[in-house]
Amino acid sequence: MHNRLIKLFFFSALLFTTLYIFSCATKSNEGPEVVVPVSENPKPDTLKPDPNLIPQFVNTDYIELNKICSISKFRSGVGHDYSDDFEHCRSMKHYFVPCDDENWSLVKIFSPVDGTVDRIFEEWAGTQVQIKSDKYPQFIFILFHVNLINPLKVGDKVSEGNQLGTHIGSQTMSDMAVVQITSSGRRMISYFNLMTNSLFEKYQARGISARNELIITAEARNADPIFCNGQAFSSMGTIENWVLLK
Repeated sequence: MHNRLIKLFFFSALLFTTLYIFSCATKSNEGPEVVVPVSENPKPDTLKPDPNLIPQFVNTDYIELNKICSISKFRSGVGHDYSDDFEHCRSMKHYFVPCDDENWSLVKIFSPVDGTVDRIFEEWAGTQVQIKSDKYPQFIFILFHVNLINPLKVGDKVSEGNQLGTHIGSQTMSDMAVVQITSSGRRMISYFNLMTNSLFEKYQARGISARNELIITAEARNADPIFCNGQAFSSMGTIENWVLLK
């Protein structure tokens, strides 16, 4: 009986060893598991939009520029926090302020691109219209506080230069934002980085010599931070927030 137990133990150990060796050989044939080191995955705050890689394809303005007297800078402290998945507590859009002698409710709003209505909803003042570009569908143009002249719904096609309506009125400023959909998240882009040179020349005629005059860099904003209480700004920073047109 004792000898039978020894033999049984010996054969069990031999069987376990054989199965283990076979299992290891099978796994090695499949190849090693690939693990990407954490250091090779870029951090969101290191992903910065490069204007040289952004297509400049917007050739039609969304608003009547001749009726506008001031524009807020990208990443300003104007309004409220409107940031993306990579930055926080800054206004990553532009406010367009009509001149005092203009009837704000008569300032026309146009589609800046050929595209499709991606989202549309009523705001506290007017309608927000989000237009996905046909040519570059990763870019969505967001127009705020529009008084529509005709009803629009998600999926409707709009053409570059078509009048969508007018600005809602003097109770608020007109806003324009552009979001770029990336594999890493939603990135806000300055409207002016997407303009063709021919369109930007109209702004140059109003006294703006370069696009960067309308943009606060992320580095400059980080060095001169704005503080937020929820979505509200509790400070505006020390960098000038506005550009005045001539």
